[in-house]
Amino acid sequence: MRIGVNTLFLVPGDVGGTEIYLRKTLEEMAAQFPEHTIVLFTAKDNDEMLRSDLKKFRNVEYRLIPVRVAIRPLRIAAEQVLLPLKAMGEALDVMWSPGYTAPFFSFCPQLVTIHDLQYLSIPEDMNWLERWTLNILVRSACHRCCHIITISKFSKEEIVRHGFASAEKITVVYEGVDTIFNPKWFAGLIGYSSMIVPSGNPYILCVAHTYPHKNVHLLVEAFRLIEDQIPHHLVLVGKARRGEDEVDRSLAEVKDQSKVHRYPFLAFPVLVQTFQKADLFVLPSVHEGFGLPILEAMMAGVPVITTALASLPEVGGKLATYVSDVSGSGIASAILELLELSPTRRDKLCRNGRLWAERFSWRASAATTMKTLLAACKKGE
Repeated sequence: MRIGVNTLFLVPGDVGGTEIYLRKTLEEMAAQFPEHTIVLFTAKDNDEMLRSDLKKFRNVEYRLIPVRVAIRPLRIAAEQVLLPLKAMGEALDVMWSPGYTAPFFSFCPQLVTIHDLQYLSIPEDMNWLERWTLNILVRSACHRCCHIITISKFSKEEIVRHGFASAEKITVVYEGVDTIFNPKWFAGLIGYSSMIVPSGNPYILCVAHTYPHKNVHLLVEAFRLIEDQIPHHLVLVGKARRGEDEVDRSLAEVKDQSKVHRYPFLAFPVLVQTFQKADLFVLPSVHEGFGLPILEAMMAGVPVITTALASLPEVGGKLATYVSDVSGSGIASAILELLELSPTRRDKLCRNGRLWAERFSWRASAATTMKTLLAACKKGE
């Protein structure tokens, strides 16, 4: 089978968990199914990275569409016009679009991955024009594609509830977590943790861009409320987004500014060790299609605090601590409670959390994705 993959949504370092989703799924698909050819339709932004990721696989081909997809209008035009033209002569059996939107026209069956409908549930994350455009493209993709993949039961329910597709048209494929976060397999790079937090101070970690729904400002507020009671620093990893003003206002209230450390981006080995060395991981988000950092923290052996909203209970299971009061004081109480655990209870929680995280594998995710693509191909014959 010749599988086309539309990678035009992928702007490295800018699209969050969907980048990890595509890169890990492609790597596992290429490794597990050498009998199938994967044809990647790439852009100037991501071509080099994807070639580097998949250079050892002979069953992967590349078709560069020479545009910069970080410029949204160019991305839309490339996807709707240049991609179908480029795909015409490829004799594809199926086209998979892993990033919410898909071409209006195709000469083979199409599948799309809809990660969530966050732009409808959390409209403040985008301006009205972005929401309007995305809504047209996502609805069109759901209508034109013969099948839809999504990444949680919560997202499936949202797609059905908003009338985008029937339940029978949707397959849930959970994301995986990289075992490299487990210190057993990767002990990090010596000295990097002292670069993140000087003098080896203990710290609380959050990895999230500052979109309004991530509630990073509430974590900062929680830290301010208890900073005199704990020796910990606060480490925030993520780029500035539309909720940045609220984060700045909360940060201005922190008494000891030297205890807060912000990084828009960390190289992957450094990020892994930053997870491993944390005392706690906190993600106070109210809307996630999946919430992969929760599993990364659990795999690293770190207790997790999050909310019981959206897909997060699916991901955290019974091993995360859920705040019912999503406020600065509610998060602060949860932090103090976990920091006061005895070493024995903490070790048990971390050990069970890692066992839970190990249930989510990219290998299984890729296998189910391939099975769904094959089924769509046969249905389209």
